[in-house]
Amino acid sequence: MKAVRLTEIGKPLQEMEVPIPSIGDGDVLVRIKAAGICHSDVHYWEGIAATGPLPQTLGHEVAGVIEKIGVNVTSHAIGQRVCLHYLITCGDCSHCRSSNEQFCEDGLMLGKDIDGGHAEYTVVPARNAVLLPDAISFEHGAIMMCSSATVFHALRKGRFRAGETVAVFGAGGLGMSAIQLARIFGALDVYAVDIQAERLELAKTFDAIPVNAADGDPVREIRDRTGGRGVDVALALVGSPDSMRQAIQSLAPRGRAVLVGLTDRHLAVDTYREILGREAEIIGCSDHLLEELPLLLGYAEQGRLDLTRIVTETIPLDGETVNGAIQRLQQFGAGVRTVITP
Repeated sequence: MKAVRLTEIGKPLQEMEVPIPSIGDGDVLVRIKAAGICHSDVHYWEGIAATGPLPQTLGHEVAGVIEKIGVNVTSHAIGQRVCLHYLITCGDCSHCRSSNEQFCEDGLMLGKDIDGGHAEYTVVPARNAVLLPDAISFEHGAIMMCSSATVFHALRKGRFRAGETVAVFGAGGLGMSAIQLARIFGALDVYAVDIQAERLELAKTFDAIPVNAADGDPVREIRDRTGGRGVDVALALVGSPDSMRQAIQSLAPRGRAVLVGLTDRHLAVDTYREILGREAEIIGCSDHLLEELPLLLGYAEQGRLDLTRIVTETIPLDGETVNGAIQRLQQFGAGVRTVITP
């Protein structure tokens, strides 16, 4: 089968022919129909976040059709449409049993620790294959497995409540889902912060208040718009200490800043003025949970979570084309979400 693989940190991905993976007794073989390119893939390529042994097939936003099932699999059938929960876990350790599987003692991540979705086929345990309703396209099902699911988890981590205000720092693939989910959950106001005017225009169509960080200080604008108070929850979706700091500085008293974007740089805060004096909180957010996915898929199936304008580009499984998409994303020059359709 064809796969586009990371063979050396910082070097172009390589299109290769590799064997179709074999399946275990409890696994399913999935023919990939769509695989998103996430900013985390850029971080793996850059070496900011470590991957498993190279060469490695990236891609953790995956949807497709089951082509083969293991002998012990009774929950799934050949031909079913599925999207893949990317955390491959033991299911039995204390973390897994308490629905915190992102901390599984033996956990692996699809497209990071083990070969992922930038290929024609992949294998996962059957429990990781979540049925994809017919009303949701493969492209939308794929990106929901990271961009939508991660911000769903981030809002839960931030203990968001109906009637509160939210600032979303980064109006890309994660941000557009975050804006809509905050509205679904009853946000009073949602502020979308970005430096790209076209993304802010799209955010407006989802009933967000645009804040152009390229034109001025987003913290000052948010405070001006909230009568000096700030917001209750701020999601920092961009892997930048500056953006994270702005999210913290935009908080109201007892506000919660949820840090999602990956970076290898240190974050400095004014502990008294920004945290202690406001009783504000900085909350880390890692991945999401399998149990959250059915509700998320339900929102999309009902049309309440609209991803039709989030997938701004589909590309073939081709080494040169995938490398171009990775480079554009690294330079923050991509649209909203690019999806490979093998």
